[in-house]
This record gives sequence, structure tokens and C-alpha cells, in this order.
Amino acid sequence: MKILMVLTSHDRLGDTGRKTGFWLEELAAPYYVFKDAGAQITLASPAGGQPPLDPKSNEPDTQTDATRRFEADHEATAQLAATQKLDTVRQDSFDAVFYPGGHGPLWDLAEDRGSIGLIEAFVAANKPVALVCHAPGVLRHVKTPAGRPLVEGKRVTGFSNGEEEAVGLTDIVPFLVEDELVAKGGRYEKGPDWGEFVLTDGLLITGQNPGSSALAARELVARLSARAV
Repeated sequence: MKILMVLTSHDRLGDTGRKTGFWLEELAAPYYVFKDAGAQITLASPAGGQPPLDPKSNEPDTQTDATRRFEADHEATAQLAATQKLDTVRQDSFDAVFYPGGHGPLWDLAEDRGSIGLIEAFVAANKPVALVCHAPGVLRHVKTPAGRPLVEGKRVTGFSNGEEEAVGLTDIVPFLVEDELVAKGGRYEKGPDWGEFVLTDGLLITGQNPGSSALAARELVARLSARAV
């Protein structure tokens, strides 16, 4: 089982002067779901090297057992510091791709032609694509082999408008994940704010928020394990 995890390289929260990046729990929790299932994990980002961490995701009240495990894991932190450049990876080397969120992907991965093409290649090869929290927003320009929006007619979730409002960034982000998924024809659904909520439709697995990242990863492992039988 070979899984690619794609992280943002964007570290600026609009014009606020504050930092953003990837959300630590959304990397750490899936990372260990995959690792404990025996998967080979590759990390990639547009710029390669060390991706920017959203500093808020490492504050005491946002730490979890998985984030603490990751930070104490020298092999994991070394792998994170040396992510492969996204334009050097190909879908045929992997069984699936997983996108952690954080606000960063809304600026870079959502518009990155390499990321868009990579997801399209996974779908064309009938391989699952999983995304959590803000990461479903990177699907905004992704098309099916027939040229239609990938999310069109699909049950999908992602960071809700209510959750974005709760963190005070509605007017800062380049677009709202919920609104964008709906605009592209997705059948958007959500659970309670901050609750665990994951949807699977065809090759797409989407999770609503940081707390949904482990479940989304388990769904991906289950999908791959079923294929291997």
C-alpha cells in the first residue's frame, strides 16, 4: 500500500500579516493511520522541502495524541522536512493520494496545475482521492475525464461556512470551501461544527474538519484493503 500525502507550501494568511500553512492534526492523524496499517508514505509539496505549519495548529489546545506522537517521531519529522517537489511525483507510483488541509491549500494547491493534473490522473486511473477540512477546496478546478467538474453530483463535505465564521476568516480566505463545492455542482453535506463527519462517493473521500482526518484516513485504508482482497 503506497500513499502520497500532498501538503501546501503557502504560509501567508492573505494580507493579515499572520502565518498559515498545513494543519498539524490533519497530517499527523492520517499519517499514523497509514503507517500503522503498514503503508509506505510519501510526502510532497509544491516547493518541496519543509512545508509551513500553521502555528495555531501546534498550540496546546489543538494538540492531540497524534500530533504529539508526530513531533516526537524523528523519522516522521525528517520526512516532513524533506518533502518531494510535487512536480516530480506521478500517480503510477502510488495506490492513493491524501490531502491534509489548513488554510494554505486555498491559495496554492487550489490553483496549482500540477496538483490539479495529479488528482485528475489518480481519478483516470481509478485510484481513490481523500481530502480533509480545507483541502476539498483544491478540487475547484479538477475535472473528470469527460471534462466535467469532479465534484459535480458527488456527495462531498469540507470545512463549513459556519466553521470558517467561527475562526474569523470568512473575509480573509480567497473562497469558502462549502460555497465552492456547491458552485461546482457538489452535493455538499455537513455534520455539526467541529464534529467528525466523512463522506465517500465513488473515488472521493472527504472529511469536514480536523477532527475528521483520522476517519477519512481509515476510510481510505479500508478502500485500499478491499481492493487488495
